[in-house]
Amino acid sequence: MIFWFLMVRLSWQVRLGIILVLASVSIYMAKFLVLGDPENTYYYVFNALGFLPINVLFVTVILNELLSIRAKRERLEKLNMVIGTFFSEVGTTLLTSLSDCDPDLDKVRSLLMIRNDWSDEDFRRVSDNLAGYRYRTDVKKIDLKLLRDFLHEQRNFLLRLLENPVLLEHQAFTELLRAVFHLTEELEGRGSLTGLPAADLAHLEGDIDRVYRNLGGQWIAYMRYLKTSYPYLFSLAMRTNPFDQNATPVING
Repeated sequence: MIFWFLMVRLSWQVRLGIILVLASVSIYMAKFLVLGDPENTYYYVFNALGFLPINVLFVTVILNELLSIRAKRERLEKLNMVIGTFFSEVGTTLLTSLSDCDPDLDKVRSLLMIRNDWSDEDFRRVSDNLAGYRYRTDVKKIDLKLLRDFLHEQRNFLLRLLENPVLLEHQAFTELLRAVFHLTEELEGRGSLTGLPAADLAHLEGDIDRVYRNLGGQWIAYMRYLKTSYPYLFSLAMRTNPFDQNATPVING
């Protein structure tokens, strides 16, 4: 009675360990009682104990590492699915609008013309070249009301993304979502977006540039992932490149 009371209070791992040990003892006892030959039983026990460290090494280190790698790949796949949904619903449209208002974009536009024959080295080279690029917009060229309405329509979608626990492992993308939410709150907090003072426009421009900067970096990383894992999705994303003024999903020739 006391034994079962103690078993109930123990964690399931400890209970499982006790059950397995008792099962092993029972098997050896049955072998001894049925077959006799205690020396053979002792020999078998010590032989099994000799292999026990190797079994522990295989199960706890090697097998656990393989399972961890598999779980990490599955989490990465789910994460990229979430990022892909973001760009389909919000990111590509937003990046197209903001890049059109970038006065310096022509300086780096050629770097962003991603082609089907790009390798990992090409993506790495572009990322390195753009590391020092100052993503900035001219707020006077942006239709702030249109931007506010678009972000307001997507607010619930963005909230669901932010609630996704998978994103906790991707700090850069989480920072992008925070920047988008902050910009949304800034725009919605103003009753009118016309006739704003210069200082306020400069503040909004800084918030917009933060979103633009994070969007640009995440877009390149996402395109690299599509090129490697999903060529058919990459084909469409390449034909709707937000930095390409002549981009069209229609295939000509």
